[in-house]
Amino acid sequence: MAEFVLYNAPQSTCSQRVRYTLNAKGAPFEEVKLDLFAGDQLKPDYLAINPNGVVPTLLHDGRPVIDSAVIMEYLDEIDHAVPLVPDDPVERARMRAMIRYIDEVPTPAVRVPSYNLAFLPHFQAMSEAEFQALCDSKPLRREFLMKMGRTGFPKAEMDEALGRLDRAVTRMAEWLDQSGGPWLMGERLTLADIAIMPVIVRMADIDLETSWADKPAVARWFDALRQTPAFATTYYFGALLTEKYPHLAERRVARAMSAR
Repeated sequence: MAEFVLYNAPQSTCSQRVRYTLNAKGAPFEEVKLDLFAGDQLKPDYLAINPNGVVPTLLHDGRPVIDSAVIMEYLDEIDHAVPLVPDDPVERARMRAMIRYIDEVPTPAVRVPSYNLAFLPHFQAMSEAEFQALCDSKPLRREFLMKMGRTGFPKAEMDEALGRLDRAVTRMAEWLDQSGGPWLMGERLTLADIAIMPVIVRMADIDLETSWADKPAVARWFDALRQTPAFATTYYFGALLTEKYPHLAERRVARAMSAR
């Protein structure tokens, strides 16, 4: 058995954070891919290691560590060879405050357009009883799915989520301006960069990259991130929604054509 076993899903933004951290540290791990629509994360064996029924979960020598932000910090605590946190305690506290903001504002906000644009057809194919049973089976996501329903989030909620994403990108640009780049905290890539990475990747994937069209610092940050070795191994084929859901890729092409 590998020292690290990562239970995750390819398109899960929280899973992508942890995959990147492991890859950035050069830590070998066994990857167990869960099919979230098949309910793998709700099966008794998985709930025994993560009672929240969400991904990811990291097993380290058979002992579970859950919650992506917690897992990232845990990995940095046990492996100092590739440090991903600042040396200064005050700067570490500032990094944690950034992650707290990322987890409270853009991370939940990006789920709304993700579900409406990518996942909704899956739920529309269900009967009302099947959808209700799915909602009831979710320890952490029941209320979220109930609000979405089988018709999707209403325009008001979509607009609110998009507004929160725009504000988060603005905050990110401010952090980059303050740090001087190339990363959120300056010369060293930290867990704060990794925390917001899946949000920016997801926004680009679902055609929301216009949010930073007037923010060149964010565009430069994104370009630099995509050039890191850990990025390609984290975002293998199938990790993007447009690679799994053809209707999203077709939507991007249609919008590009209409903009000409």
